[in-house]
Amino acid sequence: MPRLAERSRRVPLTRDDIVDAAIRVIDDGGPRPSMDAIAREAGIAKPRLYRLVADKADLYNEIANRMTQDAAKTAAPDFTLMMQPPRTAVRRLVAAYASTIREHPNVFRFLTQAQFGADSRESGLPLDVARDLAAKLTLRARPMLAGLAVDANGLDYLVRAVAGVFVSTADLWLGSDGTPDEDRTTEFVDQATEFVWQLIDGFLRRKNIVADPATSILTTIAAAGAGAVKK
Repeated sequence: MPRLAERSRRVPLTRDDIVDAAIRVIDDGGPRPSMDAIAREAGIAKPRLYRLVADKADLYNEIANRMTQDAAKTAAPDFTLMMQPPRTAVRRLVAAYASTIREHPNVFRFLTQAQFGADSRESGLPLDVARDLAAKLTLRARPMLAGLAVDANGLDYLVRAVAGVFVSTADLWLGSDGTPDEDRTTEFVDQATEFVWQLIDGFLRRKNIVADPATSILTTIAAAGAGAVKK
């Protein structure tokens, strides 16, 4: 029985279903999917697809959000990360994103290479996966800064720099063919972790906070609250 007929007898489609279909199409067919192929994979007609997502730019944002959420779940809950030393926590996050990319390399390429023409229905400015990643990192970072009694001035620049480091180094790791180099995975995680940690450490030091990379984030927050680590 045709998939469209099967779909019509099931529960209504959601945006999550469309994202699932899009990821399958990208995984199988590469980083330049057509909306027609996504509609076919979802088992619906294209006009119905556009009732669920406005255009390819809208779908891009949903896929970027899904990839970031999946990586965050892989890394650990926020509280678990805060129990780790900061460099360890950073490494867990980087390793989680690496794991997500290894599972869906074509999706990462779609997110970093996507271009949407202004004269088509898929209109809008070129989007950058670092933007979505930076937004998620900001949500995680603000409570930590609040616990350290540090003003958040410059945080937006920090997280965009961190996201930029990750995306650009991941692109280097993937190489020209977009395939993760298994032999260099540990190297990628180590290098990205060190660069990201140096950015974070430099930001904190400018705020007169010294975060010992071997001491848990939670312990550092408690010490800062008592005024123990302020210069």
